[in-house]
Amino acid sequence: MWHIDKEAAIFLGAGRALLLQLAHPWIATAIAQHSRTLADPIGRFHRTFSAMFTMVFGTTAQALAVARRLHLRHARVSGILAEAAGPFAAGSRYEANDVAALRWVHATLIDTALTAYQLLCPPLSGEERERYWTEARLFAAFFGIPHDALPQSWADFAADNERMWRSDVLSVNDQARTIAGAILSGAGTWLPIPSWYRALTARLLPARLREEFELSYGEGEHRKTERALAVLRRLYPWVPARLRYVGPYQEACARLAGGKRPGVATQLLNRLWIGQKSMAG
Repeated sequence: MWHIDKEAAIFLGAGRALLLQLAHPWIATAIAQHSRTLADPIGRFHRTFSAMFTMVFGTTAQALAVARRLHLRHARVSGILAEAAGPFAAGSRYEANDVAALRWVHATLIDTALTAYQLLCPPLSGEERERYWTEARLFAAFFGIPHDALPQSWADFAADNERMWRSDVLSVNDQARTIAGAILSGAGTWLPIPSWYRALTARLLPARLREEFELSYGEGEHRKTERALAVLRRLYPWVPARLRYVGPYQEACARLAGGKRPGVATQLLNRLWIGQKSMAG
């Protein structure tokens, strides 16, 4: 997981991961009712990746602390579906700490990180994918997901994802489309979202979900993503490690080398990726 998650390239999949999560009616409703995503999308970005990277690159104490905070935050997220969606009836209850919902969020993060990584980096071998999944199952424990609730192999995990993409459990509702449209337009930020990134997000989604989110992906969008990826694939190998590798990874390397605190450059990178100067806060 360090080998994959250290790469800034994984952020090419951030939009995909979020939309895959929004396709689950429980998650879309929870975000609409309990999250400040639309008002503070950068804050959500930082909170999400701060938790994820601290679980991956932090000390055991840091990882456990952020896992406990996440569990307590999720414990306050529950409610009622106002409308029927897929197999979920109107009036049914959702809870963020439900194992099935947690499994789906975990699956979107793990699958998308590898998908984005392989856009710019050499693909993993079968053995490497198995090791990645073995470590991802340990990572899942920080979410509160029991070990026996997860597929046992990468092949089973991939097949499980395929089934989910086809199932009616994923059913894009109006709330999901509204949130996705706002995020992909850059609403609530001063950062314009490049058209090629919106097209890439559409490209990386399963076709059915792309259609349900009403995202265009024709020849024009395909050419746009091909041009962008061609440029990125030429440039990315030449990006210095100081910029290519995310701040939390660099902080972890410094810690393992005996450093007590991240240097100024790493602190600045951490501000970019996780919104704070260190995984320690």
